[in-house]
Amino acid sequence: MMHRTDYNFSRTLTFGIAISSAMLLSSAGGCKAVQKHRASKAAEREARQLESMQSRQAAEESQPVVTQPTQSEWTQEQRPLTDEELAAQGADEPESLDQAVMEIIDERSRNVDGGTDVAPRGSEPMIDLSLPRTREERSLARAVELQSGGNLEAALRELERAIAYNPRFTRAYIESGDIYVELGQFEQAERKYAAAVRNEPRNYMAQYRHASVLHKLGSLEESKRAYLRALSIRPSAFDANLGLSIVHLESGHAEQAVPYAQRAVRADPPNGRARMHLGNVYAAMDQHEEAIVEYQQAADMLETPGTGLLLNLADSLNQLQRYAEMVGALEQLVLIEPGTIAYERLGSGYFRLRRYEDALSAFNSSVDMDPNHYAGLNGIAVCELNNYLWNGKTDGSARERAVDAMRRSLRLERQQPRIVELLRRYSQPAGSEG
Repeated sequence: MMHRTDYNFSRTLTFGIAISSAMLLSSAGGCKAVQKHRASKAAEREARQLESMQSRQAAEESQPVVTQPTQSEWTQEQRPLTDEELAAQGADEPESLDQAVMEIIDERSRNVDGGTDVAPRGSEPMIDLSLPRTREERSLARAVELQSGGNLEAALRELERAIAYNPRFTRAYIESGDIYVELGQFEQAERKYAAAVRNEPRNYMAQYRHASVLHKLGSLEESKRAYLRALSIRPSAFDANLGLSIVHLESGHAEQAVPYAQRAVRADPPNGRARMHLGNVYAAMDQHEEAIVEYQQAADMLETPGTGLLLNLADSLNQLQRYAEMVGALEQLVLIEPGTIAYERLGSGYFRLRRYEDALSAFNSSVDMDPNHYAGLNGIAVCELNNYLWNGKTDGSARERAVDAMRRSLRLERQQPRIVELLRRYSQPAGSEG
């Protein structure tokens, strides 16, 4: 909500003059109606004269006269505006001063899934305690300092105090929600953000934070609606467009995710996370050429390409049978962050390039890292069966290793008809296959 700082001292002075005229006329006696009429006319004349004099003075001076508000004016100007007063601001002011302040005070780093991680307070500008402020703002400032020092419980108590001082103090609700997110208490965070939204429906940060935590809670449809409300305030906002696109993709609606993912990229073209997500959307629509372009741009933009990016890039390259490039991406991945899936996919790439010894080695590495990874076990089985067949069915140990891998795989996942058929055919020594 907005805290007005353009104090209109001339209006206060005019009001004082009007009261003085009325009092003088009243003391002279006479008909009350006439006295009231004369007082009103006198006040209007004096107001016009004062305004005319101030206009001439302002035109003659290069700098406007700055006057200090009285204590009563300060209290009046600092009170939260009502919804009707906010609406009266006009459609040409889509964001209040409070929203602009929230952008500075409450900006957070963004994570890959569109949600918002709470960044360390040391990276954010602190509230200037030297400025005059209301009781609730002083409590907010203390809460921010306590949070930056890691004392989250004390920070929450200060924020509750601020809310008690002013139940319509939107910033305190948002800050409380942020702390609950930091604590992993998403239900409590949702309640605070929902209160902020009720207080100030046109506050972008309140709507966006609410959408984000609803997403974390798995309430995808409610999250969509909240993201749309945030975008009605800021249609080109990066966070809300990216978050809404992610929710659509997770809901299985890749086509609906496309325009929001594209808007997020337009809002922040060098953002590697946005490029990666757009690649994921294209891949979900089987548009792998477009997906690869986005993945490659994301890899250039990110300081270190992550596991998800390189795996997704490799999958799209695999779909287009660009196996050499697929292997290149996966070799880079196992150097950066070796893992079960990375080795299994690398083994698959080597196999398609007919580098069978490298493929068997990669599949074995995959299973060594996770003995229950049945796709890696299937890779071992296929490689060993090939060794058995290429040696004229004389390498019995290769067949036994293949059979053992297939049996272990089926114990983990029974619905594998191709593995069932291979096991049926090669479970017995040479001469027994049907």
